[in-house]
Amino acid sequence: MKPVLIVAAVLAALILLIWVGTKIKPAAFHAFSGQPGVVQTAPLPAGLPAPVERFYRQTYGDALPVVETAVVSGRGWRRFFGLNAPIRFRFSHEAGHSFRHDIHITLFGLPLVKGFETYIDGRGWANTPAMKEGTDFDQGSNVSLWAEALNWFPALLLTDPRVEWRPVDEATALLVVPFGSSQETLVVRFDPASGVVQYIETMKFKSAENRKVLWLNGVWFDEGRPWIELNAEDIVLNVEVREYIRARRP
Repeated sequence: MKPVLIVAAVLAALILLIWVGTKIKPAAFHAFSGQPGVVQTAPLPAGLPAPVERFYRQTYGDALPVVETAVVSGRGWRRFFGLNAPIRFRFSHEAGHSFRHDIHITLFGLPLVKGFETYIDGRGWANTPAMKEGTDFDQGSNVSLWAEALNWFPALLLTDPRVEWRPVDEATALLVVPFGSSQETLVVRFDPASGVVQYIETMKFKSAENRKVLWLNGVWFDEGRPWIELNAEDIVLNVEVREYIRARRP
């Protein structure tokens, strides 16, 4: 066999092997250590925009859990060198203040690349695997902080006094959240039929390009397709996470 054919055959076999490896789902993260704390409740406030009130009544009824911390674990995929590579993730939140993201990109179910990201005291930092930080990255991290709350523990957005919902129409409201000494606004659109959140959109810094880009449900407008999918499988509320979030960066 000619050398060029041998090389082509080896490359084809390698590509096939990698493709097969991306089809194997990783094991989930181990259970988060620490006992969940007591979850107090608060009444649903009056005067909410109509689609917001409908969403919260469908989700919680008349009593909201008071979320102080949350640990969200699950699996999904992330775009990696053009492939949808399987991942497992753990997102740990001091609700409305800080977070730590752990994401493992896996091959044949084994960790291949470990991404790590934090947002603490208004400053974002990431090694995913390229290091990212700076004021633009801070803004993007702050958007993630609040969007993740809306996705996984939305009660926070009614119990945190710094957050405001403003009416737009029967299916849309503005979510106004703090960012340092200023504020950020996210447009939240609710499905008219089911009442659930359908779209979350805002302008968010795309750190690699140092410019704001429309960000819709986690999809960058200039890319037009998702780069990650996160399927939450376990959510633990009010467990101690402060030291874990601030642990030494790997």
